[in-house]
Formats: sequence, structure tokens, C-alpha cells
Amino acid sequence: MDVVINVFVILHIIGIASLLGGFLTQMKAMGAGTARFVPAMLHGAITMLVTGVVLVGLNQMQDYAVDNIKIGVKLAVLIVILGLVYVKRDEEKVEKPLFGLVGLLTVVNICIAVLWT
Repeated sequence: MDVVINVFVILHIIGIASLLGGFLTQMKAMGAGTARFVPAMLHGAITMLVTGVVLVGLNQMQDYAVDNIKIGVKLAVLIVILGLVYVKRDEEKVEKPLFGLVGLLTVVNICIAVLWT
């Protein structure tokens, strides 16, 4: 079962990489005011949501310790990110503050995952 958990951890990391990578590729465009939410950002956020839920279930099945408050905070942040990206996904350009907020929330989610013990 540990192999399955590790596979989902890898998929979860790929999801965050897609979300953050999509943001970083649009940084120059954000400076010019032409940034948009690329499909990689939406797909990364969805991947994170699905793999995160599966990881919590797998860890609870194995009776591993799960910090439900941490998971709840991460889930809330991810739902905000996913909502913003989903709603604005078809727009030609997204306002700088909104686009920057998605990048900031993505980094906050990473920090919560790594630093909250």
C-alpha cells in the first residue's frame, strides 16, 4: 500500500508543479497586463484536488496520522484557487491582482504542506 501512496504523492507533486509552472510562465505577461490562466493551471489544480482526497483516504485506511485541520486549510486554499482559475479560464486576460493572488495562494499551499508539522 505504501507504493500506491507514493504514486499518489508523485501525482500530487506533478499537479502542484503544473499549477505553479503555469503561473510562472505567465509572469512576464502579467507585467504587461496580458496574463491568462493557461489550461495547465486548471489541470494542475484538479489533479491536486483529486490526488489530495485520495491520499487522505489512503492514509486513513492505513491508520497513519492525518492532521485534519491542516488538510482542511489546504483544501480551502485549493478550492479558492480552483474556483478562480475555473471561472476565469476562458478570459483573454486576467487582472494583475487576481492573477497574482492565484500565484500567492499556490505558494501558501506549498508552504502549508512543507512547514506545517
